[in-house]
Amino acid sequence: MSAIVSKKSPRAPTMSLKDAIDRALKAYDRERLHEAPTEIVAQNIGYKNANSGTALSAIASLRYFGLLTRPKNGHLAVSKDLESMKFAPTDEQRQTLVIQFLMKPDLYVDLLKKYEAGLPSDATMKYDLIQRGFIPAAAETVLSAFKQSVEFANYYGTSSANEASAEPSQLPDLDEQKDDERPAQNLVQARPQVINKAVPIEVQDHDLEKIPVRLSGGRKAWLLIPSTFYKADKDRLKAQIDLLLAEDEEY
Repeated sequence: MSAIVSKKSPRAPTMSLKDAIDRALKAYDRERLHEAPTEIVAQNIGYKNANSGTALSAIASLRYFGLLTRPKNGHLAVSKDLESMKFAPTDEQRQTLVIQFLMKPDLYVDLLKKYEAGLPSDATMKYDLIQRGFIPAAAETVLSAFKQSVEFANYYGTSSANEASAEPSQLPDLDEQKDDERPAQNLVQARPQVINKAVPIEVQDHDLEKIPVRLSGGRKAWLLIPSTFYKADKDRLKAQIDLLLAEDEEY
């Protein structure tokens, strides 16, 4: 009997470029361009440690955008390009670097080349992602991050000479904004339904069932599952796990 192999989605950012830059700047404030162990970098960008899937997913997204580099195994460093963007003397130079980050992920390059005149409907792009190997739930997460990133970079506004409303100088001041101060108008739509932040186990909600999962070394993880849990919910949960497994292979 042949073994069943779980299908993994291709590698792609699971958070928007805006979120990724915000987190990378936090790491820069702590370490500048010095390399540091992955564990410390994970803490610098807002996670308790580098052992969680959400932390690894965030680190992978920052690497896909070229915001973090891996100078050697087990160590990460903020890229020189991020420092250049932070201290860029003009909005135009800063905008150029933001576009450069946007064009780092291979998937983004392919999509932007294909949709040169502008993005089509969500349904069309989701179908495109599925054809590229993403499972449906993962395609939604990646699509949301992609659209938010394109909007944040004002990609189509800056690349079209006929776009009168293009104003690169209106980009938010990234190194001064905190996560909870980001304006909602910078996002194309609501954040992905498959969230990238861990839910504290202290959450008090009678509609949630807390399921323990025993890990190696005496550690334990918790799954918070709503009392009403549909098949579509299971598919989304599995999709997020598949994304984390794909990204975990790099560390």
